[in-house]
Order: sequence, then structure tokens, then C-alpha cells
Amino acid sequence: MQAIRVRQLGPPEVMQLESLPEPRPGPGQVLVRVQAAGVNPVDAYLRAGLYRPDLPLPYTPGIDGAGTIEALGADIHALRPGQRVYLTWSITGTYAEKTLCAAAHVFPLPAQISFAQGAALGVPYGTAYCALFQRARAVPGETVLVHGASGGVGLAAVQLAHAAGLRVIGTAGSDAGLALVRREGASETFNHKAPDYRDRLLELTGGRGVDVILEMLANVNLGHDLSLLAKRGRVVIIGSRGRVELDPREAMGRDAVLLGMSLFNIAPQELASAHAAIAAGLEQGTLRPVVSRELGLAAAAAAHHAVMESGSLGKFVLLP
Repeated sequence: MQAIRVRQLGPPEVMQLESLPEPRPGPGQVLVRVQAAGVNPVDAYLRAGLYRPDLPLPYTPGIDGAGTIEALGADIHALRPGQRVYLTWSITGTYAEKTLCAAAHVFPLPAQISFAQGAALGVPYGTAYCALFQRARAVPGETVLVHGASGGVGLAAVQLAHAAGLRVIGTAGSDAGLALVRREGASETFNHKAPDYRDRLLELTGGRGVDVILEMLANVNLGHDLSLLAKRGRVVIIGSRGRVELDPREAMGRDAVLLGMSLFNIAPQELASAHAAIAAGLEQGTLRPVVSRELGLAAAAAAHHAVMESGSLGKFVLLP
């Protein structure tokens, strides 16, 4: 089979397409023929050595994806060969024609959701659900600000929050991004490049602020986020590309809570709960993954360059 391999950590160009033996499933494992693989910023961080400099080499990148079940290991009864599925984690990497997964990370893909859309579920929707409901414990009637709402995680958060009865405010950096965020459920949007958008946001809430902030770029925004919070507000830090300076008094005066999160830390029962809710949203039509670009497997390097650029509109996927 064809797969992308990383033999040394470094820039996107270290990824090369190679021929590999097909993996075989052991007990509790599933072999999936990959129809679409998700491309996430975390893939780029891993490849560059920023998250796991001790990562064993060589390896095949890719955490999430979608496809059909090729074979099942022993002791699996809830899945069947040929079934359409999406993946939330991979043992052997999803940038490949076939990938090996633990059965607990394989979920049925509804017929109305394409494989490319299925590849946009694992990391973005899992992250957004965990941030909103398991970390921030957002409840209907609260106001949530989604920073960077036009990206894969941001759009997932907008859809999930809107479906749950929250008032959603989203930021993006382009007119196209703002229009997309409004289309997916935000009642108000702001261009985060505008120098006065924070003042306008506070005016919109009558000076009260927002209950929850989902922060995709903490090194740029976190120093200002605390001033946008209502009393007992929560900030969930989903992404950051550097250090930031904070004024603790902004948190003290609001009884504010700063919460970090990583999908690497999610417990099995939390994962199952999140994807039960996501499955219901897919069936009901309240969740609609947005795919930005579809690229061939050989274009993995280009996809990694693109996923780290600002202004993305949804999820990048690779088609093996």
C-alpha cells in the first residue's frame, strides 16, 4: 500500500510517499481502507518535533480519517466489514491507503456524510465538544465567543454551541470567513483584524462580557480574553503558537477560570460520550462538517503548509 512516511523531523518536505506492507489487525483492532484523511495543525506540530521530539521514527502521520472497514480482529462485534466509518485515532497513521485503529476509535459514518466530511470529524468535532461541554461546561443560554471560528475546530464549535442553545459570537479574518461563520450558526461575527472589535464586542453584550471563550491562538489573544469575560467566565485554550503575558487581576476580579485542553488527554468514556452526541447531531442535520480543500496523498507537504496559514475555511483533507 501507499503511505506518507516521516523519516526525520523537520519541515513539511520531510514527508515522502512510500510503499509499505499492509498492516494486519490484532484482537480489538480494525483495518480501515482510508478514503479521506484529515489534516490538522497538530499533525504539523508532531512532524516538526514541537509536541513529541521523542516520536519514534519513521512514522506515518495522521490522526483522523474516514473510509470502509477492510478487516476486523478478534472480539469485535459492533462493527462489520464494508461498513462506512470515521476514525478518531489511528495506530499506524491515516496518511495511507489503509490504517489500523483500535475499535474504540472507530465510529459509524452516516450515509449522508461524505468520506471527506467524515475526515473532518475526529479531531475538530472531538476537540470542540470536549472544550465546550466537558471543560467549560457550557449550558444553554450562555454566550460563547469562538476565536478563529472559520477553521475546522472553530466551525465545529459554532455548530455544536448553536445546536445546544448557546448564543454564539465568532471571529474570523476575512469577509468569506465571517459569512461562513454566520451561515453555520453564529448570531454575531467580528473581524479580529479590526482594531476596535473587542470594544464593539463588549458593547454588544451591554458591557457584561461573554461566559465562555474558545481560544485557538492563545499567544495572540489570551492577554485580551480576560477583559472580555463575564463574572465566573471560562477560557478554554485549544491552540497556541508561543508565550503570552497576562494580568492576573483581570482573572481575580471576575473569578475567571483558565482551562487548558488537549485531545491527547481525553478519557475513553469522555471520547465515547462526545461522539455519541456528535453522531446524534450528524443524524439530525445540526452538524455539517465543512471541507476547505481536498488534495491527493502526494500533496501532504502542501497540505501542511496550508493548514498552518491563517484564513482557512474548514478542514483540509487528503484523498489516498
